[in-house]
Amino acid sequence: MARVTVEDCVDKIENRFELVLLASHRARQIAQGQPITIDRDNDKNPVVALREIADETLSPGDLKEDLIHSLQKHVEVDEPEPQAPSQASLPEDASTVFGSAADGEENIAFDRMSEDELLAGIEGLVAPEKNDDF
Repeated sequence: MARVTVEDCVDKIENRFELVLLASHRARQIAQGQPITIDRDNDKNPVVALREIADETLSPGDLKEDLIHSLQKHVEVDEPEPQAPSQASLPEDASTVFGSAADGEENIAFDRMSEDELLAGIEGLVAPEKNDDF
């Protein structure tokens, strides 16, 4: 292919905006030293990237995944959550801190607070005293 145009690449990647993103990402990769899959023919990196896309020497899906991976700042890893220790596995003095059902105290479930209970708790809070510092 002597001259590459966007029209040659739109057949492979239909969205022109996505084509620009992927070709620019690939051109940056080439500038960072990744090997090219076609002959350079004294072309600049963006033209080489477009020629690679037009010749289908690179998969658009792989380029897209690599672009997404390069833009991610935090990658979540699915790790199993730690099991909460049961009442039987707590040390003896922990039951005095947390209370036990045998004491007749009501166990509080902090993650199951209703909206009314939350509002009642907020209303019971005391505002901090004003200082000259704030």
